[in-house]
Amino acid sequence: MCDEKSMISIFNTANAGIAERQTQGAMIMNLTRRQMLGSLCGGALLPLGLPQRARAEKSIDPKVAQAAINALNYLAREQRRQGYWEANTGQYRVAMTALAGTAMLCEGSTTTRGQFAKNIRLAVGYLLETSQPNGLIGYKNDFHYTYGHGFSMLFLSQIFGEEEDTERREELQRVLTKAVEFSISAQTNLGGWGYVSAKDGNNFDEGSTCVTQVQGLRACRNAGIPVPKESIEAAIKYIRDCMTPDGGIQYSIRGGGARPAITAAACATLFNAGEYDSDQLKLMLDYCKKNVWPGGSSAQYFGHWHYTHYYFAQVMYRMGGDDWVKYFKEISKEILSKQSASGVWKEGHIGPVYTTAINATILQLDYGYLPIYQK
Repeated sequence: MCDEKSMISIFNTANAGIAERQTQGAMIMNLTRRQMLGSLCGGALLPLGLPQRARAEKSIDPKVAQAAINALNYLAREQRRQGYWEANTGQYRVAMTALAGTAMLCEGSTTTRGQFAKNIRLAVGYLLETSQPNGLIGYKNDFHYTYGHGFSMLFLSQIFGEEEDTERREELQRVLTKAVEFSISAQTNLGGWGYVSAKDGNNFDEGSTCVTQVQGLRACRNAGIPVPKESIEAAIKYIRDCMTPDGGIQYSIRGGGARPAITAAACATLFNAGEYDSDQLKLMLDYCKKNVWPGGSSAQYFGHWHYTHYYFAQVMYRMGGDDWVKYFKEISKEILSKQSASGVWKEGHIGPVYTTAINATILQLDYGYLPIYQK
């Protein structure tokens, strides 16, 4: 992985002469900072003048693209003046802000460019303001604060990777460094996480919050923030220890039965950790194809359809090829069929911001903007 000084040096050299984005049509000749950092530090360099989104747009159904824009426009209208979004009854402001902001980043907008630049800047400002002295991004009175903390690490780390303002970049680095420290301190002695820290939750842990923390930590590490590998290794072991013989991941290491939603999320987490072909992962993927594939009823039975496909879409996108094409054709058809004229989805008990942000993210994966979703 490139260190921070190397990334900045590489970008400053490569960025000379690259024009700022003017219209969507001009994007074919534009290579964004995020793409430069992601490509140079994580994999093959995309050909200059042909960014991944420009290639993806050739095959994306215009109806899908329009549905995503309609969704983002809805989210833009719902954002509060202070920069946050919220779930039903004013809950989960930190988590909703991070998820909605990430959906806007998937469109290609940044804090300085694009249709949703102002919305993203406001979201970043709000989350930075919620950062506590102990590193928690969020508030202790939110009884599920590790979700918001994890999603915020993911969102802010993607911002950090392309932030050009020196003062804001230093602030992001400070906040993310403290956020990582908080996550490590919040991990239980079994390697997982609960809805709150191990100290606040009497060492309780479960699968879904564990997944959120690992993905957030990996996103920070990819952006150049130090993350102890021992913590991620312990979390991966926790996930493996939760696996049932048929490849499903239980609610908790203590039991609770295999859950399609957590299994899909766990697959995405193993991909984030660089594990692509282990026997355990293959069992988990087989379980997901039987229980998660669009049209099935198991994930809906557990009441977490959107959460499930938020992660399973990442898995299928990374797998690519015919698997991704078939999956995306089915999942996008199902998602579009339930969108209202105003761009919102009103399913689920958490609220329309949650479902709309998740669906918009799924629909825009093929644009290829965020390094955390790449293989």
